[in-house]
Amino acid sequence: MWSGRFEGASSELLQKFNASLEVDRALFRQDIQGSIAHASMLAKCKIISKDELRSIIEGLRRIEDEIESGVFEFRLEDEDIHMAVEKRLGQIIDPSISGKLHTARSRNDQVATDFKLFVRQSHRELIALLKNLMKTLINHAKEHKTSIMPSFTHLQHAQPVSFAFYVLAYAFMFQRDVLRLENSLALLDECPLGSCACAGTSYESDRELSASLLGFARPAANAMDAVSDRDFALDLLYDIAVIFTHTSRLCEEMILFSSAEFGFISISDSFSTGSSIMPQKKNPDVCELIRGKTGRVYGNLIALLTTMKALPLAYNKDMQEDKEGLFDSVKTAKDSLTILNAMLQEMRIHKENMLKACQKGHLLATDLADYLVREKKIPFREAHFIVGRVVAEADRRGVDLSEIENLSAIDPIFDDKAMRCLSFEHSLNAKQSSGSSSIKSVEAQIQALDAFLNAH
Repeated sequence: MWSGRFEGASSELLQKFNASLEVDRALFRQDIQGSIAHASMLAKCKIISKDELRSIIEGLRRIEDEIESGVFEFRLEDEDIHMAVEKRLGQIIDPSISGKLHTARSRNDQVATDFKLFVRQSHRELIALLKNLMKTLINHAKEHKTSIMPSFTHLQHAQPVSFAFYVLAYAFMFQRDVLRLENSLALLDECPLGSCACAGTSYESDRELSASLLGFARPAANAMDAVSDRDFALDLLYDIAVIFTHTSRLCEEMILFSSAEFGFISISDSFSTGSSIMPQKKNPDVCELIRGKTGRVYGNLIALLTTMKALPLAYNKDMQEDKEGLFDSVKTAKDSLTILNAMLQEMRIHKENMLKACQKGHLLATDLADYLVREKKIPFREAHFIVGRVVAEADRRGVDLSEIENLSAIDPIFDDKAMRCLSFEHSLNAKQSSGSSSIKSVEAQIQALDAFLNAH
């Protein structure tokens, strides 16, 4: 396609090294979609005739059918999906017509357009999967507003919360992931098509029409930027990396909470594996795999950042490395979000074990200190010190703070009213601030997330 200026044939080594067909053939639908939009624009601008447009579209549709049915022959010497489609089009229809398709465009803007179309679709698919995951977590929250468990800081027992409050923390993380993807979608809503190699075209084209036909808000404002921009790919890779930060944290806690040491949850047999030697084992492999794949998607982000960091304008062959890592991250994210959601839907929650775990670690100490501040009007630091002595006495007796029967015997500042603070239910609902662990606040959080999903 490009060898008119050359006298010798390309080395077979170069053909193999230079070709991207094995990777970018995944963009065949986007390539055909972009070519149909481009041909339609050419016809509208009277650069090609309506009959030529009809012939080109019929040929492109046939190629799409051939690829989908598996009969299309991909050849290494075609180099990439764009040349493979163009070459086949010249075999199906009159080459004098097919050859006009590339008028007023270059492979540079064609590649950028195809890739953007794929990235845009990937955003939408990931948003849908994240919403499904949010719904699953919200359903658990609705069922477990009064299921009390310990919260943790430094992986040490902190304060009593509900399981609903706990899973909602992740629901809000995934809400931010949805918003982040939506923000990235807005940023990529510019069409590169018609920018050509780097400087635009001398033909009287209509880039607004091309952009509209492909569902973009507008054409890219600067042709040189349009063909060299891969911010949209970096944005998606970053968004996926943050998603995996959240899923990996959740999976780590599912691994911990399903262990014999915690026993808060059980992962169903459908999403567990066994051991080749230990008959009793039930391993949380789904969670471990997602946790492990996090490093992989981080690596794909760093790889493209490194590729792009010192490239001169406009297009450079280095940018051929933009797709493989992104395709991998998108597939990894879609597969992981799908199986994580299915696993969480079948997860069983053991309320009794969570409540029993609350009887360790003196979870009610802060409530007792708050009581002294509120009722006895003493400074919090003094209250902190007093309750610290109570905790030390409980440790000496070998009991949890919640098991103390007479606080006044330890310090006369406490009265019978203070004993109400030694209730996990009281602690849960004593919180007054918005976003807190009280049932009232949890219900408001559920309503907010439901409203978000309904509005989206």
